Order: sequence, then C-alpha cells, then structure tokens
Amino acid sequence: MKKKLLALSLTLAFAGSSSIVHSEGNINAGKEKAASCAGCHGENGNSMVGTFPKLAQQHSSYLQKQLHAFKDGSRNNPIMSPMAMALTDDDIVDIAAYYAAQKISANALPVADAGNEDEKPASEAGTGKTTDAENTVQKLLAQGSDLYRNGDIGREVSACIACHGPSGEGNKPAAFPALKSQHADYLIKALSDFKSGARSNNPDNMMHMIAKKMTDEEIKAVAYRISMMK
Repeated sequence: MKKKLLALSLTLAFAGSSSIVHSEGNINAGKEKAASCAGCHGENGNSMVGTFPKLAQQHSSYLQKQLHAFKDGSRNNPIMSPMAMALTDDDIVDIAAYYAAQKISANALPVADAGNEDEKPASEAGTGKTTDAENTVQKLLAQGSDLYRNGDIGREVSACIACHGPSGEGNKPAAFPALKSQHADYLIKALSDFKSGARSNNPDNMMHMIAKKMTDEEIKAVAYRISMMK
C-alpha cells in the first residue's frame, strides 16, 4: 500500500504542475530535415545500434525539449550539440513531429553479460534446458518490473510508473519521455549519467535524485524491463 501511495503522490504532484506548450510540426518536412539523423537513429527513428536511442514514437514535446537543450548547451553531447546548433526552431518542431509519427520497433530479449565462469555454454540454448544466463535475465526482468511499478520506498527510489506510465508510454503534456521498447544499453547509460550527474537537464534534477539511490544492478534490471515493454 505504501508503494502505491508513493507512486500516486508523485503522479498527483506532476499533474498539478503547469503543462508545457509545444508546437506541432510538418511531418513531411521533418522527414527531409531528419535525413542527416538516419546514420545514428535509423531512417524511421529505429536505431540499429543499442547505444543510440530510438526516436520513433517519442513525444514531440520531449524531442523538442531535448533538441533545444542540445542547442543551448544545457545538455552536452559531442555529436548532438553541433548538429542541434544548426537547426532553426521550425526545424526542431518538424523533426520532432516526424519521429513522433513513426512506430517504434520491438527488441529481442536481452542477453546476460558474458564472462561468468559458472555460466552454462550457449550451445544448450536449443536443447530445451534453461541456462544460467537465461535465468539471470529473467530474474533481472522480474526485479525491474517490481522497481518500475513500485519503486523502493525504504530507499526513496520512486516508481517509474508515476511519470512514465504503466506501459512506458510517458506523458506528452509534461514532456516526460516514452520509454517503451527503448534500447536497454541506451537506458543503462542514461540512468548511469543521471546517477553520476553527467546529465542533469530535467526538472529539479529529479532523475539524479532517483538514480543516485539505485544500484548498478537495479539500473540494469529496470532498463531490461523497459526494453521489453510494447
């Protein structure tokens, strides 16, 4: 009950804040303007590299916010910052509209890190036997599911569901990002950056306050679970 109240209180707090107003852009124009983004993020916003985020089906409000952050320097990235500097406000609106209109792709089940000496060989995967690696992934998914929905009230780790929704759909008016089907590797890096303070362009540094209380295992578990949401 306490866990549910924590998630509810956060939801009500954000519901009471003023909504962020964002413009709606031209999807066709955005497609043309996003051509240079395809090398990292894919032609339709579904990047093929796990460390580059998927942009497909992301809220236009969030995409606009992040592009402006790259442009004004409040969020630094050696690749994105110079690219955003060249964009006009209309460009940002159109590009955001294009990616928001695309459909995000599903991910394959995460694979446990290699290097565990006790881990059974991958050759058992087709024998009907469950390997230690598969068991590890399933445990992480279960742990991540609990953290996403309930948080950890004892350590003041807020439930992700409060801002990002039951299925990782996010909150467009508040510019809280959709997370579902995002690459696990990218999510792990993002949470680790929030934890270390390397990334801080969010309201009241909220994500840092949450992530700094999470262990590396919890970050991986939540990232794995979110990557499986559809």
